[in-house]
Amino acid sequence: MEEFLVRSNDISMHGQNPGSRPVEELLKNGIIILDKWAGPTTHDVSAAVKKLFSLEKAGSSGTLDPAVTGVLPITLENACKTIPALQHLDKEYVGIMHLHKDVDDLELKNAVNSFVGKIRQRPPVKSAVARRERERTVHSMTIIERDGRNVLFKIRCEAGTYVRVVCHQIGTKVGGAHMKELRRTEVGRFSEKDCVRIQDVADAYYEWKESGSEEIRNYVLPVEAAVEHLKKIIIKDSAVFSVASGSPVYSTGISKASKGIVQDELVAVLTLKGELAAIARANMASEEMMKKKGLAAKTDRVIIDKRLYQI
Repeated sequence: MEEFLVRSNDISMHGQNPGSRPVEELLKNGIIILDKWAGPTTHDVSAAVKKLFSLEKAGSSGTLDPAVTGVLPITLENACKTIPALQHLDKEYVGIMHLHKDVDDLELKNAVNSFVGKIRQRPPVKSAVARRERERTVHSMTIIERDGRNVLFKIRCEAGTYVRVVCHQIGTKVGGAHMKELRRTEVGRFSEKDCVRIQDVADAYYEWKESGSEEIRNYVLPVEAAVEHLKKIIIKDSAVFSVASGSPVYSTGISKASKGIVQDELVAVLTLKGELAAIARANMASEEMMKKKGLAAKTDRVIIDKRLYQI
């Protein structure tokens, strides 16, 4: 349970709870945790969702190789503004690494363990980023089981870690290895249990269009789900319109804030009803927000429609 520091106890007379948005609004302010299938690029998957819902845009916080399956958060239209909040989440994968020669269990285990912690790697040739060496953190890597030269493994790592390259790097110590299969099982707090298939999303969408059935709500999460991992600043109704117009968050407009916010931290700015008003960069620690007057956070991306709080 997140702990908050309270500046004032306010009751909202405006806005709406995120879960009660009309489906039309949800589809333009939502996020889908899609179970990506093998074959298409991440861009292809985003384009398919965009076409399905007839949206102006849809996006994702990172990329998966065409052959890789699993957890892929897709942001819908206005929710694309939350991508910066999703980009740096840790990832977990399960995959199969194929060894190029026979390796005993102890040698393999030692090689795998040597790549836990801070590692340096260069992105693969077909990556979408510059191929300069960079440091990444592998939080854990375990061998689940092996069948001869095929090794089933699980890896938890920092965003931007190339698992294909990790497999190759392990191979340099054991006589060669490459990644044979890979599935992403977690992105931050989102896991396989949150995943939905695009076929089911499409069926629910067409049911809503044809009969008004709202089963689509089981597949599309409110935009607020994209920032649940961020610390939060809750603002008064009287401050929402100015923040929604791009103004900074001032401490006098704050009702409460998460404990432990530090200066320059990315935070979610919420209304009293729990609506995501903006993503901002903290200008004060949370304790200062409670005691001082001044600029508490600099608004980075506005999410809410200011007309909802034109009071």
